[in-house]
Amino acid sequence: MSFDLQNVSRRGALKTLGVASGLVIAAPIVAKGVRAEAMGTAGKLVSTAYLTIAENGDAHIFIHRVEMGQGSRTGLPQVVADELEADWGRLVFEPAFGDRKFGDQNTDGSTSIRRFYDAFRHAGAAARQMLEQAAASHWGVAPSDVEAKNHRIHNKVTGASEDFAAFVKAASKLEVPAADDVKLKSRPQWRYIGKPVRNIYMKDIITGSSQFGQDVRKEGMLFAVAARPPVVGGTLKSYDKEAAMAVQGVVDVVELPALTLPAIFKPLGGVAVLATNTWSAMKGREALNAQFEGGENADYDTSEYEKTLWASIEGKDTTHLKRGDAGAVIAASDDILSADYFVPHQHHMTMEPPAATAVWEGENLKMWVCCQDPQAVQNSVAPFVGKQPPEIYVEATLLGGAFGRKSKPDFAVEAALLARHAGKPVKMVWTREDDVHHGYFHTVSALRVTAAMDGGKVTAWKQKAAYPSIGGTFNPAANGPGSFELGLGLLDLPFSVENLQVDGGDAKAHARIGWLRSVANIQQVFATGSFVDELAHKAGKNTVDMWMDMIGEDRLINPTDDMPDLIPGDEGKSTYGNYGESLERHPFDTARLKAVLRKVADMAGYGRDMPEGKGMGVCVHRSFSSYVACAIEVEVADGGALKIPRAWMAVDCGVAVNPDRVKSQMEGAVVFALSHALHGEISFEKGAVVQSNFDGYPVCRIDEAPHVETAIIASDRVPGGVGEPGVPPVAPALVNAIFAATGKRIRRLPVRDQLMA
Repeated sequence: MSFDLQNVSRRGALKTLGVASGLVIAAPIVAKGVRAEAMGTAGKLVSTAYLTIAENGDAHIFIHRVEMGQGSRTGLPQVVADELEADWGRLVFEPAFGDRKFGDQNTDGSTSIRRFYDAFRHAGAAARQMLEQAAASHWGVAPSDVEAKNHRIHNKVTGASEDFAAFVKAASKLEVPAADDVKLKSRPQWRYIGKPVRNIYMKDIITGSSQFGQDVRKEGMLFAVAARPPVVGGTLKSYDKEAAMAVQGVVDVVELPALTLPAIFKPLGGVAVLATNTWSAMKGREALNAQFEGGENADYDTSEYEKTLWASIEGKDTTHLKRGDAGAVIAASDDILSADYFVPHQHHMTMEPPAATAVWEGENLKMWVCCQDPQAVQNSVAPFVGKQPPEIYVEATLLGGAFGRKSKPDFAVEAALLARHAGKPVKMVWTREDDVHHGYFHTVSALRVTAAMDGGKVTAWKQKAAYPSIGGTFNPAANGPGSFELGLGLLDLPFSVENLQVDGGDAKAHARIGWLRSVANIQQVFATGSFVDELAHKAGKNTVDMWMDMIGEDRLINPTDDMPDLIPGDEGKSTYGNYGESLERHPFDTARLKAVLRKVADMAGYGRDMPEGKGMGVCVHRSFSSYVACAIEVEVADGGALKIPRAWMAVDCGVAVNPDRVKSQMEGAVVFALSHALHGEISFEKGAVVQSNFDGYPVCRIDEAPHVETAIIASDRVPGGVGEPGVPPVAPALVNAIFAATGKRIRRLPVRDQLMA
């Protein structure tokens, strides 16, 4: 296995890590890994930028990814501690601060374990081997005669044993094993990997002593809220500063820089109120009576815009994938099925709205932010304050949910600017209403699927999607989905259908479009998974059997085989992104896809007779290098009242580092996806968001949340993602279950009151 190398000076590494002396045995991980490099010092042992063994033997783990409930700050230590043969009680968990030496810190796309599993294993194993070698030299025996176990080195010849601390200094003088010489443990030897380990923050969370972004307090701190333009690109027209300053506790009123498009992660502009407490700041904002001019997106109305999307579906096609000639086969067929699907703007609705605290100490800026990527904070803040990104210290707090919103640190820029203006620490507080009104929303989507059949077999499949691209947030010229977004569930359709075509349609963005948990898989799998069920019903088949027939034989899929050479708007030949992974390391294996579908069908007893008003639906999908199948059972009363008593999830994520967290993520994915499928809709009128809080954008209440049973498929494959792959199959499984119970097709989300009609 090869690892990328980025050298780092001994002085720089030790200064960064606060180590007076030590052995740096590896440079920072870059991209997919790191090659160990000896730095020839004595004292503490530093194994990559992520692992330091102190002179007392304690292992300090620098967890470069962020904790938002998914368990990355527990899973990554499990990996390195296992290969190190560490005592879990001797681990010291260091906070995630922004630094390029850590490589990619964006806790997004289900990448924490998937991207860093090998590198963290090698870090622990290299340090273990060096400690063993130092102990062997000390005892005068062969390295094969010593063994690390639970933070001690054991002499298999004499029976003697010593704590790691006894050999740290000696190990620091040794050459580091080359990457290919690092000896990883076999699966039967694992002590932590694949075992349930309690979240390292569990006690703090239960006792209320954990610190989220909204919890940060600094001496002399001011609290800020802002009135922002309701329309993206709008500008501040007027406000009553005197009225705001008259509110007790208000200290200052400060204009924020107007937004210049593209939006990227810039603040929206407007005017902020600084106060000694949040309540005073909020009351001061009310007194401002801020008025805004709309700008170029002031006419955005989602009810009207939907017509534009359907016109795009009817209009010219931009073909991104083509196998055979689906259009011709469909045109010549006497047995055709076509259906349209719609998904509105959706929102993250994190339990904790955004918050950022900034402190200027002279010209030095320090920040504590509930962010998914501290480096993104550095990069976003730097141009606004005249600094280079590495000059800004950013520490990521715990996140009360994120789902993609907190990878976009516009709120952190606001905090930095206000703190510099005030000359005091400032915490920028976003209220729930701020979060709903000024989010980065999941895109609004129209999709059409058409298929031709012959004797119950699908002979052609043509699918088209029209929606504003995430790219519009970075480039206003972006027009409709590109290959990147279509690659999240459409370009990688698993079907062995001879004639297959995927098209995109034009659609311009008029709001800030961002990624939300599972991204474009949401709308694309809703359409695909629903349509397979519709085809099964038309053919008189069991839906699981229809899936199996359409997937076909076991094989590895490479979508680029069916992609045209040039896509308008793309550069050169369109490519399949595969969630940032190579198809060699993370192939698309239809055998694994079918296995999870069989498993969930068996778990749920799919196909069994059910009483009137009850039904079950299924769907299966691969995303983020993992395979997930979902089955949902529903009960629909005569008046249309819907209950969802049970759901089943089967997941193949390769090696499941922490099975408890995998199950938790599947359970959370069901509730998250049901919230959007049942209730979630963000609408715009005159360019502004209509909804404000949970009353207009509900999430599932406890009586709506089903009992979820999860099965993890045992696997020796490299880890795939876990945080996002559970979401896509849930909505189609739900509407398929509703059809089974009522005979009514739901092709538009959210379901809301459609059953009452």
